[in-house]
Amino acid sequence: MTAVSTTWETVIGLEVHCELRTETKLFCGCRNAFGDEPNTNICPTCLGLPGSLPVLNRGAVELAMRIGAALHCEVKPSIFHRKNYFYPDMPKDYQISQYDEPINVDGWLELPDGSRVGIVRAHLEEDTGKTTHVGTSGRIHGADHSLVDYNRAGVPLVEIVSHPDIRTAEQARSYVSELRAILVATGTSDGKMEEGSLRVDANVSVHRAGEPFGTRAEIKNLNSLRSLGRAIEYEARRQVALLEDGGTVVQETRHWNEDEGRTSSLRTKEEAYDYRYFPEPDLVPLDPALAWKAAVRAALPVLPAERRHRLAQVTGMTPADVGLLVELDLDGLVTTAIELGADPRIAVNRAANEVAASIDAAASLDPAAFAELARMEADGRLTATQAKAVLHELLADGGDPETIADAHGFAPVDTGVVERAVDEVIAADGAAWARYVAGEDKVAGLFVGKVMKATGGKADGKVVTALLQQRRAAATV
Repeated sequence: MTAVSTTWETVIGLEVHCELRTETKLFCGCRNAFGDEPNTNICPTCLGLPGSLPVLNRGAVELAMRIGAALHCEVKPSIFHRKNYFYPDMPKDYQISQYDEPINVDGWLELPDGSRVGIVRAHLEEDTGKTTHVGTSGRIHGADHSLVDYNRAGVPLVEIVSHPDIRTAEQARSYVSELRAILVATGTSDGKMEEGSLRVDANVSVHRAGEPFGTRAEIKNLNSLRSLGRAIEYEARRQVALLEDGGTVVQETRHWNEDEGRTSSLRTKEEAYDYRYFPEPDLVPLDPALAWKAAVRAALPVLPAERRHRLAQVTGMTPADVGLLVELDLDGLVTTAIELGADPRIAVNRAANEVAASIDAAASLDPAAFAELARMEADGRLTATQAKAVLHELLADGGDPETIADAHGFAPVDTGVVERAVDEVIAADGAAWARYVAGEDKVAGLFVGKVMKATGGKADGKVVTALLQQRRAAATV
């Protein structure tokens, strides 16, 4: 399929299901753990056996409120409902969820580019079990038989529903990445999409600019950022092609096939009345005390958006520019180094490149040594190439930047030596110099490389570039 035409606009709303990091399940005392032997963390309650009654997990409520507070939601009194539908991995034939009175409503999430996506609700519910279809297809169609593991049944979930504020696949990926960072930062979920701790349903529709929103299709259970982006892009193209061909988009649930790179119809999309919601008779309304809600908000850590703003302020950059450093948890290193006198741009560049490339060693990097390295580069005591070499050794073995530089014989090259080297390489390649003087800037790299070779890699590339520019300006007078 070709790209979506510019006359069409894609509208995306996301439903993100995150498993909460509790010790036990939402309504019973069974262990909440990934990877245990199948059907070992079960009891009459999570199997839905007659006579069993749910008891609400207080820790899950606190984590749900923590998510709501982090997403700037209003935490409200709520009630649980039974959502009735039949799947083999739903032992009760209904799911205990929240319907029209959820615990968290009306929030928002800020993306690294500064835009906001509205949050409709973030409600508590229980997870289902896991069905494995045994056969070549891995799906129920064509399976030889199916196996059901109820260890996950009853695990606490929070479903976070966005407004349809997202317009591109890239923005959708950014939203889920930011949401995952918030969940991990708050300790509410481990955010491991590969283990099913975080699963995404994408509602996608298209419409022509200026016209009402189109009919949406829901793509279920996307478990990676790559799959999310590819599925949205495919579905938008499919809908546009269908409409331009005179067809009609049907409101339905669709399955994403990662191998084939396409969606396929699963079933007609259910409406709320299909689930026959009614209040859960075995649970009382949930109304957390004001003091409890206040304590949850007060205990929130500094969240990614605020960390980006703080780092942007001390570096003089934009929040988007420093987003990677926050994502890699390197903002503390950079901020401390700047406070110790490091040049902000050098500290950011070295952290975003060399330190990020050795991220496992970053935790052992002494901020004071990192700051001294950045000062040495800013002062001209080390070239950029030399600074990278010293930093590589600091990451590997620690130590003192000056001692490492002395051991390698790194010392500033006399300016006169660099100037002579620049003049010699210019004289040796008049044709290339003429191209540079004529405005072909990329030729500068050729001369810089030759000067670096002539000085044994000790010349400062920035100084060499400045000398070349000076000589070009003189040549064009």
